[in-house]
Amino acid sequence: MKLKEKMNKTLLRIITLFYFLFPLLTSAIADNPFITVASTTSTANSGLFDHILPIFYDKTRIKVRIVAVGTGRAIKLAQHGDADVLLVHHAPSEEKFVAEGYGIKRFPVMYNDFIIVGPRDAPAKIKNAKSIDAVLRKIAENQLPFTSRGDDSGTNKKELSLWRAISIDAKLASGTWYRETGSGMGATLNIASGMRAYSLTDRATWLNFKNKGDLKILFEGDKKLFNQYGIILVNPKKFPHIKKKPAQKFIHWILSHEGQEAIGAYKIQKIQAFFPNAKITKKE
Repeated sequence: MKLKEKMNKTLLRIITLFYFLFPLLTSAIADNPFITVASTTSTANSGLFDHILPIFYDKTRIKVRIVAVGTGRAIKLAQHGDADVLLVHHAPSEEKFVAEGYGIKRFPVMYNDFIIVGPRDAPAKIKNAKSIDAVLRKIAENQLPFTSRGDDSGTNKKELSLWRAISIDAKLASGTWYRETGSGMGATLNIASGMRAYSLTDRATWLNFKNKGDLKILFEGDKKLFNQYGIILVNPKKFPHIKKKPAQKFIHWILSHEGQEAIGAYKIQKIQAFFPNAKITKKE
């Protein structure tokens, strides 16, 4: 009985302590809310979030936790309700995400472009090509080594669409001249550097990439290489646990004058990495 009485007293103390501490704990959580954003490796690896999130936090006191994966994986996370906001770069997939009821509305945020990188001593027929179509045809015809992310990311989706546009199924050559890494952009560029291979990359990741080695930009500027980013609130009706209010604040800020200016001000090696193109929302 004595042991039972001691246990009861201990339990009572714990309950009493919890009763007094619970309001403090909930208040602390309320005072320091956070949201989860599923985004791409390019926005994280480029350093963009390191630049803009402290500005957002200073204004709102809302912390943002970034899950940086390929666009395909980011969308799957959001489809399971494991993120409050989706910020990726493959418009068809984003529009499908909204159409299927997983997201509320897609807003354009910013853009940059894709580029083709490869060895400095690339053949003249590659260096002097006038279009992305011509570049890829020459790579395939000459079976030049090409590294693909092969990970269902926005970059990978773009690359595959470019091959399809010239009626080439590069995946049929997988394991020969066409190498699928199944990795993020940084790892894929590392492999390309080691192999002296060609690759498609977003410009921001390339600018921030440290292991360029013998690689250089070989082709850029084709309008087909336009790279648009969009932002979507995950549907709170589908996932009631979604932190709707702080998530909406983040989206509003990203689309506001202040957020767009912060994006536009971010530079890598004095080169602007992203170009804001949201329809500006009203200032708060």
